[in-house]
Amino acid sequence: MSQKFPRLFFVLLAVLFALNLLQSSVTELIYDEAYYWYYAQNMAWGYFDHPPMVAFLIKLSSFLFDGELGVRFMSCILSAGTYILLWLMVENPKKKDYVTHFFLLVFSFTLMNAYGFLTLPDTALLFFTALFLWLYKRFLKHEGIMTTIGLGLIMAALMYSKYHAVLVILFVFLSNYKLIFNKKAWFAVILALICYAPHFIWLYQNDFVSITFHLSERPNQAYKFDEFTLGFFLNIVVIIGLLFYWVYGALFKFKATDKFSKALVYLVYGVLIFFFISSFNRRVQAQWTIAISIPLALIAFDHLLNNAKSRKWMYRIGIVSLLLLMYARAWMVNYRLFPMYFETHGNKEWVNELKTKSGGIPVVFENSYRRSSMYEFYSDVPAISLNNFMYRKNQYSIDGSEERVRGKKVLYVSQYRKSGDISYMHLDSTVFHGIYIDDFQSYRKLQCIVEKPETGIKHSLKVYNPYPFDVPLEQLEYTISYSNEHKQVKQMLPLKVENTLPQQSLLKSKDTINYSFELPLSTMERPAYFRIGIAENGLLPGLNGKPVKIE
Repeated sequence: MSQKFPRLFFVLLAVLFALNLLQSSVTELIYDEAYYWYYAQNMAWGYFDHPPMVAFLIKLSSFLFDGELGVRFMSCILSAGTYILLWLMVENPKKKDYVTHFFLLVFSFTLMNAYGFLTLPDTALLFFTALFLWLYKRFLKHEGIMTTIGLGLIMAALMYSKYHAVLVILFVFLSNYKLIFNKKAWFAVILALICYAPHFIWLYQNDFVSITFHLSERPNQAYKFDEFTLGFFLNIVVIIGLLFYWVYGALFKFKATDKFSKALVYLVYGVLIFFFISSFNRRVQAQWTIAISIPLALIAFDHLLNNAKSRKWMYRIGIVSLLLLMYARAWMVNYRLFPMYFETHGNKEWVNELKTKSGGIPVVFENSYRRSSMYEFYSDVPAISLNNFMYRKNQYSIDGSEERVRGKKVLYVSQYRKSGDISYMHLDSTVFHGIYIDDFQSYRKLQCIVEKPETGIKHSLKVYNPYPFDVPLEQLEYTISYSNEHKQVKQMLPLKVENTLPQQSLLKSKDTINYSFELPLSTMERPAYFRIGIAENGLLPGLNGKPVKIE
């Protein structure tokens, strides 16, 4: 072991691990972490937005610790593992003389740094990308059965981390097309698919809700060069940090000399080209390209070892990056260090204020899976997000969260209200208002299925009740929302529906009721989609139907 890892490596790794543990313990959660913590309260083989790995990591952390560290501990472990795997993949014997340079380089990758203590789907994606590449390198040298099995298991783990993992696997395989004729490579793929089968089954049982949302139902906007394509280029700079000039310079100069180095090149360029093309259709978030950090770190370190001039500058800029990132980490804990608020600031304050003013009763947040999960994490009081036609579906739309507050007295918090029974303030001075509802009843899982007419102008509407109880029809009002080609809602109108059985007063459990309706005239110019919603008991209409394209 000492031959592969100098003593200094373990010293610096221990310092980094301790730093990440401390950071995890004293930094408040960001909103997405709270949302994934909510995932972990009910373990499943899938969730609305992501596969289940992030929830699994949080669940493991919670067995060992409470509070923020109970969400982030496994991220600290995986981050240390990523450094070890990166080091193992570097075969240049000169690396032992540049351990400090190695740590400065990898620590400077901004998002890889952040995912050293934050628990997000990309945390696991980074680790399993590194482990996948390490195993692939071993596979190229010797196609042993254990390495083959390991590849299959890790490909499954990659896909359980984030759907973007398919790009990692795809471009590595494309770099070595002869794998198509390799029986052991096919064995690894089949094993990965078998291990991934529970998630496929979950997707099937939930109408492929995750795939449908990401590919077709996610709201978008008209193309803007500065936000879409230029934003893509800015993001691939941001994920690297101050060393981007030398890192990408190393990539441009890098010459693939074997199948493994070729895989690194294919992975980087493949992901970049894929999301560059995507940038002409939608905004590309910075973390979507995070997987390239692993091959780029290897390529950049190889360049550092073989180029004295670059090594000198990368070391200097690495120190500057270290100081700036350490300051940024401190600012994440204490907002007074920099005049800007972040998600890790003030959450305990607003949660405590709202819990005190509400009297500790359950809280229903309108259109905010972020605030509902954050509130429940810090208050230990049930909270849900109730999503309406102006928002989008999320995990609260498909799980049993409604039943946690059904029939109870709740505080209904809306960011759109101008007044209410109580109000509270966030650190950025945003004021929210809440009203009390004594007997909360919502039916957001009622499903509206529209069938277009073959002739005439009347559409048919089927409303299915998935609940284990009957729903009074008198509590329901139907609406239609019109949206543009980017699925942005621009108008909502009441919808007059005709019941085929007028005398019916209840929509029985597991039963369907049939209506017909005509599309009301919209004042929108060329609406592209419409969606049926149900407004129950005075609430704003939900997302009961799917977007239907207007021909």
